[in-house]
Amino acid sequence: MKTAIYYGPKDIRCGEKETPIISNKFDIKVKVLATSICGSDLHLYRGSLDLIMERGVSQTGHELCGEVLEIGTNVSKFKVGDRISMAYSCSCGHCYMCECGQTAHCETTNKSVYGFGIPFGNLNGTHTEEMIISHAEAHSIIIPEEISDVAALTLSCNMPSAIIANELANIKVGEKVAIIGAGPTGLMSLDIALTKTAAKNILVVEPIKYRREFALKKGVNTIDPNSDNFKEDALKISGIRGFDKIIEMVGHKETLQMAFDLIRAGGTISALGVFTDQEFNLILNDVFLRDISLHMNGFANVQPYMKLALKYIQDGIVNPDEYFSHEFNLDDIDQAFKLFNNKEDNVMKILIKP
Repeated sequence: MKTAIYYGPKDIRCGEKETPIISNKFDIKVKVLATSICGSDLHLYRGSLDLIMERGVSQTGHELCGEVLEIGTNVSKFKVGDRISMAYSCSCGHCYMCECGQTAHCETTNKSVYGFGIPFGNLNGTHTEEMIISHAEAHSIIIPEEISDVAALTLSCNMPSAIIANELANIKVGEKVAIIGAGPTGLMSLDIALTKTAAKNILVVEPIKYRREFALKKGVNTIDPNSDNFKEDALKISGIRGFDKIIEMVGHKETLQMAFDLIRAGGTISALGVFTDQEFNLILNDVFLRDISLHMNGFANVQPYMKLALKYIQDGIVNPDEYFSHEFNLDDIDQAFKLFNNKEDNVMKILIKP
């Protein structure tokens, strides 16, 4: 069977694996109908996590819309033919961490993540034709007929992460908000933020012009962080004192520092970007004296938010389909990664159909 395999930095391509078989009574096997490349997958592609991947063996991908092909003997929630999505992290639903909502820190699976290397369970990924979902009943949901395959796959990661970002920011009516990063998850976070405060109160910080233009169509303010007088111009939009709430969706030291530079005293930073840097120069005296609240949730507990994410889509608050700009088949996964990594051809989010 065709599947994407990690061969090294900037070398993820389609290879061959044996068709998977169910080995556990709680497993299901699914046919992949649609998948995509998440921004966090680019850390793998760029080689930032090369040490945790087994070259020529490790699979990739953690976003799914799939059709159930086979179920384990202890699975009753699903039947063959059901269309489902799953959370990117594999959770059992019964351990202490799962029961308190920290599903990404499942004690049974030991923080396993689909398609993310040896330390994260060495699980199969979604960039494939067929895959096994372990403990499926605990972190998978059935997709209603009216929801497209494209929208459904965002339930694995993007949509719940956008909800978590807004929940941690706790935006109040009329507050000034900055969103750093206008990738797909950043834009979905913007859609949700627009239900809480007016467009004129929101600033989207994004260096890529076509992404700023995408955000601008939603009526918000935008700014290039590489522009002259960036900080001063951004603070003018906040009312000089700084933003009440900031959502960081990039995952770089520089963008986290940007959030600290733009937040007002007593403000809240919600950082959902995936950080791979080991250190950051956090000036404790500054955070202490300015009463800044920082929430980091890059290893997001998406499973508890999947149903709410589905409702946001059903109610038209977020339309994930609008963020998909390109489509590739699995044979060309290497080209898809290159395009997405280089931000070529105004790429937003890529649909991959095996």
